[in-house]
Amino acid sequence: NFFSAHPADGRAIVLSFSYSSFGNLKYSLTEFPSSVIKTCKKMGIQTVAVHSDVDSNAVHVKMADEAVCVGPAPTSKSYLNMDAIMDAIRLTGAQAVHPGYGFLSENKDFAKRLAAVGVTFIGPDTHAIQAMGDKIESKLIAKAAKVNTIPGFDGVVKTAEDAVKIAQQIGYPVMIKASAGGGGKGMRIAWNDEETREGFRFSSQEAASSFGDDRLLIEKYIDNPRHIEIQVLADKHGNVLWLNERECSIQRRNQKVVEEAPSMFLDADTRRVMGEQAVQLAKAVKYSSAGTVEFLVDSKKNFYFLEMNTRLQVEHPVTECITGLDLVEQMIRIAKGYQLQQKQEDIPINGWAIESRVYAEDPFKSFGLPSIGRLSQYQEPLKLSHVRVDSGIEEGSDINIYYDPMISKLVTYGATRAEALARMEDALDNYVIRGVTHNIPLLREIITHPRFVSGDISTNFLPEVYPEGFKGHHLDEDRCRELLASAAALHVTSQLYSHKILGTQRVSSAPMDQNNWELCNLFQQSHSFDFRSDVKFMNGLCLSLQVKVDGGQVEVCGDWNLASPLLPLTINGTCRMLQCLSKESSGNIVLQYMGTLFKVRVLSKLTAKLNSYMPEKVSEDTSSILRSPMPGTVVAMSVKPGDTVADGQEICVIEAMKMQNSLTAVKQAKVKSVHCQPGETVGEGDLLVELE
Repeated sequence: NFFSAHPADGRAIVLSFSYSSFGNLKYSLTEFPSSVIKTCKKMGIQTVAVHSDVDSNAVHVKMADEAVCVGPAPTSKSYLNMDAIMDAIRLTGAQAVHPGYGFLSENKDFAKRLAAVGVTFIGPDTHAIQAMGDKIESKLIAKAAKVNTIPGFDGVVKTAEDAVKIAQQIGYPVMIKASAGGGGKGMRIAWNDEETREGFRFSSQEAASSFGDDRLLIEKYIDNPRHIEIQVLADKHGNVLWLNERECSIQRRNQKVVEEAPSMFLDADTRRVMGEQAVQLAKAVKYSSAGTVEFLVDSKKNFYFLEMNTRLQVEHPVTECITGLDLVEQMIRIAKGYQLQQKQEDIPINGWAIESRVYAEDPFKSFGLPSIGRLSQYQEPLKLSHVRVDSGIEEGSDINIYYDPMISKLVTYGATRAEALARMEDALDNYVIRGVTHNIPLLREIITHPRFVSGDISTNFLPEVYPEGFKGHHLDEDRCRELLASAAALHVTSQLYSHKILGTQRVSSAPMDQNNWELCNLFQQSHSFDFRSDVKFMNGLCLSLQVKVDGGQVEVCGDWNLASPLLPLTINGTCRMLQCLSKESSGNIVLQYMGTLFKVRVLSKLTAKLNSYMPEKVSEDTSSILRSPMPGTVVAMSVKPGDTVADGQEICVIEAMKMQNSLTAVKQAKVKSVHCQPGETVGEGDLLVELE
């Protein structure tokens, strides 16, 4: 029996080995268990999913042969609740556990408890988990194994003041990070003493919340590096392989956003040396299973050991694409005691694979603050060739505040990097997600940006490319014409369909001559455009429109299915995939174009003239109030009514999806009132504090 938890977070999984073959096994996993469950079904293994009460209708629960609820929504009471999971193992007679991507996946105590009752852990032995799961110990072992390491303090940092002293000795900037766990949780970069004190506080709190271990370490921060990792695979007979590298440099808040395999940056010799050092480290701890050795690589291709993840990585699909290996199948075989079937010379690099992490996040807020809601419409781009989607949600699923906001891992593959990138662009344009804010606008901008396309990237890519924050796709004059022409064409087509079906136009001022429309387009509240459209009919349907925009002419052709969320158009001979998110009788249209949402209003000339007399809504003065930028839980409230706060002073801390966010004052002011308390749940836009 294999237990699986929530689709977006690594949680405990239990797998049952019955005989010497895999025919009667049961298997279940955690984070995006759909792909693992598919592998289990291929191997004839039955699955059992563990879940919290809010996940009772989750996709992995429906896919598994059995399911067991292990507690309420908070992770400490469910997916981190070892007692509940051990009870589920006894209840189902499970014989093995696969831990997924996070939570208990690198918890040595959990692995020991399984071993004590004769249950197989689908992962490395407990001594390897302990050695590599502790970043302090792993660094010492790496040094002894002659693996390149980053200068730093080889011990546990106990207090904030100790952290400041150590940081001063190492020299700024420094990286403060959790000794246990990974995934960007409990990590902060500090450039001075004050940031070190603040980083120590937040990192220890996040580490305790995510991993149940608040120990921290400090090491030199390698400025502007690449993050490149080596996938290793080791059996219980001393055989270890390195399965090439993954480029994971595109990150925000130390969490990966876009990954690819192989890396454009590495040459064959550097790749080989990195792979050999990864194998040396795995052998030093007698590693068995799939694992990942992460390195930071500078501009001169010097590389330094960062950490070893003793679990299956979120980004493992890109390695599977270029090597042809199913890593989940390999993990199961290794746990059963089989030897690796491959030799190092058998490991290829066939083609190129790219993975985009699709999150329920608002990319316009710090490159991605969590969003919650119900997926009112959801359609994966699986009709496209060479596209893979690993997800744990479906239409109707809820994205809540308790777990990681990842919706899916979108993977494309091609014979070349250019081919894989082109397919990723198409896949993002064809991905339909409604009901939550998502990061597809950012993902599309990343994979089409000239720096990314040329391979000029580092872990500082996002702040360097978008120093003022992400603003969405910038429309040049031609692209702006395309957008406005598409909106006008959609408006005209909708009116004509309405006339064809109902016998009347919705708008009384629509012209009697259906081949000529004079329209005005209000865009971004500062531009007005005139349109004159020549409409062509084919078999009674409007398919082609000539739109005059600002003196330029745009031809818009398409199969106008107004019921479909996707709007495939040919604009001046170029194929574009747009999405229409909403279209109102008032003329308001929301289009997704080049990945970004644009709000356009199409009106007749008379309506536009009358609209100019309407008063504009006065914007709220946000300098005197603090609203929550995301849904979450109030962890700390640092002020009370009557306090005076300085510009930049912390007011409160909001925890959302396992990350803590400090909210600060934007000016010196006096606290007028406080509208929330620690422990309360708040929604996006909720009023927290008023200033005066």
